[in-house]
Amino acid sequence: MDFRKTYYILPNLFTLSSVFCGFVSICLSASGQNGADLYQAALAICFGFFFDTADGRVARLTKTQTDLGRDLDSLADLVTFGVAPGLLVYKWGLTSFGRWGIFVAGLFVCAGALRLARFNVLSRREEAKAGKPKPPGKYTLGLTIPAAASVLVLMVIVAHNVGVYEWVTEGFVAVVVLLLSYLMVSRVHFRSFKDLRMTKRTVGLVLLVVSSVVVVALAGVDKAVVFLWLITTYILLGFAESIVLLKRYVVEQRQIRLGRGSSAAATIETAPAPPPAEEMPADEDILRELGAFERPPDADK
Repeated sequence: MDFRKTYYILPNLFTLSSVFCGFVSICLSASGQNGADLYQAALAICFGFFFDTADGRVARLTKTQTDLGRDLDSLADLVTFGVAPGLLVYKWGLTSFGRWGIFVAGLFVCAGALRLARFNVLSRREEAKAGKPKPPGKYTLGLTIPAAASVLVLMVIVAHNVGVYEWVTEGFVAVVVLLLSYLMVSRVHFRSFKDLRMTKRTVGLVLLVVSSVVVVALAGVDKAVVFLWLITTYILLGFAESIVLLKRYVVEQRQIRLGRGSSAAATIETAPAPPPAEEMPADEDILRELGAFERPPDADK
């Protein structure tokens, strides 16, 4: 018996463990009667974060990355970081809205599903063009669903540990959920941190984040607040970089329209080209992201 074949099971076991954590969280949220039950539901999703991170690392270490594992990972993310946080935040801070609270929480789940589907479509298209597996990119298109779920989970944990609920109004929770839902399906670019290079910009960014964490930690706040501060800083960084990239794109397009001769064209050609994901798309490009133009001509026959 070739035991190397069993290596392919290992990453899938970690992924299924993440699904189980999501199911436990759903059960605790659905049957929860008080804040302690919802706190345990949030902790179950935290365990899901661990298994979700581990499955990819195990697959790379054992060289057992498969299409089944990738699709299974997307389904697991939808359950653990989509449905589970959606039900959790509804039971925690949206129940007074009634059916509108269900609608807001459902938007988070739907946005997460669309984000995962779009990611798979773009990944497969780039792999088909390159003829090989897609390497980790510098940016991700839209906020990842684990990052969006972590904001909701940390809000529940912080409120439970600190014991101060006055600042977490239900209107504030609804706005946060709607904002996260938009960011997942938006064209805002967030750093993936999978292709880090030791540049001056990267070092400065790391020093800024570390110093802010030290300041927050020295303030004597709960540890969960530090993680919530980190994810908030990460989201704000995505906004800031997207604004900078948008301004750069507008300036370049204006120079092209003005047609300032060969000097302007040379300046644009010699300028560092942004990654393909940072290019401003046409309407057809957005439709392709949704899977349009993928059907064969005789699909309706």
